[in-house]
This record gives sequence, structure tokens and C-alpha cells, in this order.
Amino acid sequence: MPLLSLKAVSKGFGPKKGRTEVLHDINLTVEEGEFVAIVGYSGAGKSTLINLVAGLERADEGEVLLAGKPISGPGPDRGVVFQSYSLLPWLTTFENVLLAVDQLFPDLTPQARKDRAKAVLESVNLGHALNKRPSELSGGMRQRVSVAGALAMDPKILLLDEPFSALDALTRATLQDELERIWEKHRKTVLMITNDVDEAILLADRIIPLSAGPQATLGPAVEVALDRPRDRKAMNHDPRFRSVRNTVIEYLLGPGSRKARASKKDAPAAAPQVERVEVPA
Repeated sequence: MPLLSLKAVSKGFGPKKGRTEVLHDINLTVEEGEFVAIVGYSGAGKSTLINLVAGLERADEGEVLLAGKPISGPGPDRGVVFQSYSLLPWLTTFENVLLAVDQLFPDLTPQARKDRAKAVLESVNLGHALNKRPSELSGGMRQRVSVAGALAMDPKILLLDEPFSALDALTRATLQDELERIWEKHRKTVLMITNDVDEAILLADRIIPLSAGPQATLGPAVEVALDRPRDRKAMNHDPRFRSVRNTVIEYLLGPGSRKARASKKDAPAAAPQVERVEVPA
């Protein structure tokens, strides 16, 4: 049994007469310990997909299952890291993480809870910043605190909603490497959404493209058969990297594009453009 299953899931928004179906017939399985990346256009419904798994939204049709049980709302078995840092500004780094630990592990002694919070912050290389408040941290450090808070919950699956999209290129690259190291250490099941194809290849075991919306749906999965840990410089010269990259982009600019999907309905649409390694809005 896969850890996560989405079966024929559809989700729309708006009043009945003007309702827009954002996601259509989504079928997805994620195995325990797997790192899966969903890559797609901005505004296609990637965050809606994460919200369905997080229990923040309910599907109109289909089933969303975790360990075989329907997801009916948010829960500590799913740790979510959003684009924004979601930290309480009046608490220190340590206190932000300890707050989650205190809520989820009340049976532990106070010292054991403190040790757990400290250990998870050290695992993301923030042991030196325990007493700093969010305003004293860089954007990359704040996002590492968010990751630490999610890991402190010991969730069954970690949900990453474009966690590095608000960071500059250099910080983003550093955090990508950091996330791979953290994943290797904890081996949590991860479902990440991104519009950066190279980021997905660097981090994921499997990439699944999401077509343009409305009625966005998942395309064919692409395995990333690259050895870990992955070196971004060496990876660029690996023919397997180029093959995966080309396969994902060809789907997004071909069968998954706005133009291709609109043509099926005999409606004109402009073809999307790709800048660098990101799928455009």
C-alpha cells in the first residue's frame, strides 16, 4: 500500500454557474520514503493539490488517502512548509520549534521536549541561532526554521509548497543542497511542488508534470535515476539529467501546454515560454 494516494481527484472553485475546475482527475501514489516533485505552471493548481493533501481543502470528487485512511482535515501526520515562513515574530528560533514540540509531545518531560527542539534545529545547521528572533535571521535561515518545525512534528509525510520561491538564486541553491542533506538524514516521505525543473531533478526520486489549467491534470511520471548525493555541476554534464529535463519540458510545452489543451476544445491560446529552468506563468 502506498503511503499517499489520490484517486480520481477533482477540485474547483466559485459559484455553481461560474465554477472553474482547477484540478481534474488527479491520480497519484507516493511510496514511503520517496521524494516526489510535482512540476507545473504558476497558477495551474499546484498549491491546491498540496492543500488537498494537507487537509486544508476538500476534494469535490475522488479520494485523498494517507496510509489507506481518508484525509478529512489537517493533522500532525503531515508537516507543511509554505512559501512564507509562518514563524511567530515575538518568539526565538528555539521557541518557535519548541511550541510545535510542546503541542504534539505533551507526554515527554519538559527537558526531553527542549532536547528534541534543539536537536532538530541542529540538524538543519541552526544550533548557533537558537536565541535569535525571525527578524534577526536571513530569509534562508527562516525557511530552515520552518523545515525544522515540520520535522519536529515527526510527520509521516513532508509537504513542501514551493519553499524556496521567495529566495534569491544563491540562497535558493544553498537551501536546495541543505534540503537534500536533511532528506538523506531523516528519510522522510516528501511531496514537493515547484516550477523549477532543475530543482526537481536535483532533489526528487520521481518528477510528475502538472499540465496547464484550468482542469489541470498530471502527466506521465519521470524517474530520476541519478546517484545521491547529487552535485549540480556534475549533473549538468550527465546525459541522464538532460534526458529527464527534456522529457519534463517537452510534456509541459507539448501535451501539457495551454495551447495543446485549448486546441482540444477548438479554442485558441498562446503558447507558453520557458525562461531558464522555470516553467512560466
